[in-house]
Amino acid sequence: MVELRATTGLPRVLLYHKPVGELVTRSDPAGRPTVFARLPPVRHAKWAAVGRLDFNTSGLLLFTDSGELANRIMHPRFGMLREYAVRALGRLGPTERRRLLQGVELEDGRAAFERIDARGGDVGANRWYQVALREGRNREVRRLFEAVGLRVSRLVRTGFGPVQLPRDLAPGQWCELEPRQVRELIAQTAPAG
Repeated sequence: MVELRATTGLPRVLLYHKPVGELVTRSDPAGRPTVFARLPPVRHAKWAAVGRLDFNTSGLLLFTDSGELANRIMHPRFGMLREYAVRALGRLGPTERRRLLQGVELEDGRAAFERIDARGGDVGANRWYQVALREGRNREVRRLFEAVGLRVSRLVRTGFGPVQLPRDLAPGQWCELEPRQVRELIAQTAPAG
C-alpha cells in the first residue's frame, strides 16, 4: 500500500486493482465482498467510483473524492479510452475483427472497438487480445465478443484514459495517483472554452 498524501487544491484519486469476485457497490445484501471495504477512509467526503467493473472482471478501477471529476471522467463527451486484456475462447478471424472495428449492433445501440491487437496464446483454444473502446456500457466488451461468436473467459481492464494499471500492484491493493497524474486527468476532461 502507498501512504496517502495531501494534494492541496487537487481532488484525490486512487487507482485500485479490483480482483474477480468483488462488487462495485458500498454494500451487498448477500454479504459478498465490495471494493469499498478495501479503500482507505477519506475525510469529509466519500470515495466515488469512476465507472464499474462487473463481478467477473478484474483490473483498474479509479476512485476520487470529487463527484464532479468522477462524472467528467465517465462522460461520453470526453471519450476517455478504456483498455482491456481479453482472453477469448476461439480465434478472432479477419471478418470478425473488421466487424468489431466497424461496429456491431447491440441491444442498447451500436458499439465498436477503437483498436484490437492480438497478444498471443495460440496454444489451445484460448487467445489473448488487447482492445480499446471509448464507452463504458454494461458488459460491453463481453457483448461485443459474443456478437461475433466468441466467449470471453477472462477480462482485465488495463488502462483508463492516461492511467495504466501498474504491473506491480497486486489484486486488492490500491495506490494514490501523483498530483501530475491527477492534473492530466483533469486536463483531459476540461470543458472546451
